[in-house]
Amino acid sequence: MSDLPKKIYEQITNLCSLGDSLVEEEKYSEALNKYFSALDLLPPPETQWEASTWILAAIGDTNFIMRNYEAGRDNLICAMHCPGAIGNPFIHMRLGQCRYELGEYEKAADELARAFLIEGEEIFKDEDKKYLDFVKSKLIEPSGGWNEKKSW
Repeated sequence: MSDLPKKIYEQITNLCSLGDSLVEEEKYSEALNKYFSALDLLPPPETQWEASTWILAAIGDTNFIMRNYEAGRDNLICAMHCPGAIGNPFIHMRLGQCRYELGEYEKAADELARAFLIEGEEIFKDEDKKYLDFVKSKLIEPSGGWNEKKSW
């Protein structure tokens, strides 16, 4: 896998920075437009680039924030085909949350457990408590309890 040409990389990072700022301003549709514009700049196949991982993760995260769980799930599944996505606790968490909200509880449990086992409770600290409670209900509690991070 080669690196993106510098000019394309700079355009992509600028568009994603604009998208991130728009998310902070709660201008989600405008943010999505920036992220998709960045994605469109990737030479095919898009899934070969590391940039596709964080662009699709940003799109899926924005979909989740907008409560468009189906689009979030689909974009995050696409992200899983990109470099470095498998094992990324944030992507697993967001995908699990989308699947939870869509009633796909078995798949949600799998994704949320991956995030939990990589990062522990910390990754869920700013999330609705229901996701952490759900994943804990699907796992066997370690003998020392949940507070012993990564002791399982």
